[in-house]
Amino acid sequence: MAKVKKIFTNILRLLALAATVVAIVFMVTSHDSAQVLNLTFTVKYSNTPVFKYFVIAKAIAGGYIVISILLSFKSLSWRLLVILDMVTTVLLTSSISAALAIAQVGKKGNTHAGWLPVCEQVPDFCDQVTIALIAGFAAAIIYFVLLLCSLYVVLSPIFVVTP
Repeated sequence: MAKVKKIFTNILRLLALAATVVAIVFMVTSHDSAQVLNLTFTVKYSNTPVFKYFVIAKAIAGGYIVISILLSFKSLSWRLLVILDMVTTVLLTSSISAALAIAQVGKKGNTHAGWLPVCEQVPDFCDQVTIALIAGFAAAIIYFVLLLCSLYVVLSPIFVVTP
């Protein structure tokens, strides 16, 4: 039974890794140009610190996922993995939350602050960012499920009732 749990968690880790790689690729390759009043402006992910944070957080999570898969085949303490899974889950959640907030401002603008929406002028950029955000959100959800599975593996011996 323990082998089945390990295989299941590694499959979840691989799915989370795939989602983080997709999110990174789409975010890093997102760029577009628009011409307004004979002025050309270019948008790319690196113009926004939050999108940089999104990419860096996903890269850290992806690196950890690879390391955790490699270490899961050895007799590593599951408690350490649970702590690191928790940190990774929080990192993924914070990065997707921040990026979603900025994407919402880019899409809808903010009339109170006088910020105009930009997605009408640079739709390719916004489409790629949307795909990156969907993949990032999927990674966060998968990693939350992985965290629950890791907690179950660690805590199940505590709650076993012996007759």
